[in-house]
Amino acid sequence: MTGRVVHFEIPFEDGDRARGFYADVFGWNIMNMPEMNYTMVSTGPTDEQGPPSEPGFINGGMLQRDAPVGSPVIVVDVEDIDGSLEKIEKLGGSTVIAKQAVADMGFSAYFKDPEGNLMGLWQTA
Repeated sequence: MTGRVVHFEIPFEDGDRARGFYADVFGWNIMNMPEMNYTMVSTGPTDEQGPPSEPGFINGGMLQRDAPVGSPVIVVDVEDIDGSLEKIEKLGGSTVIAKQAVADMGFSAYFKDPEGNLMGLWQTA
């Protein structure tokens, strides 16, 4: 189903500090992926493939704070990123980073809503 919040991203200045903080405060499972310059975050139980295995959990990631990601971002699942970006632009938003492949898992993009908030899109491969 589309339109659901399916992921979040938290930027950091110091990766070790951020990973330790969220693991210690909330008990999140943190998996650093230096080859991707990314940290995967599981906020609850997951199945073998990685998605949450219980309702109510959303997993996310952490990345180095750098333009355009300067504050936390929520990511919304869509069927068609290109079509969604067209609609976003027609309704007053703007594309920040166009559709890009994420390994063989799917595609991501970033946009700003008419209020200037940075948001993400996800399309499963």
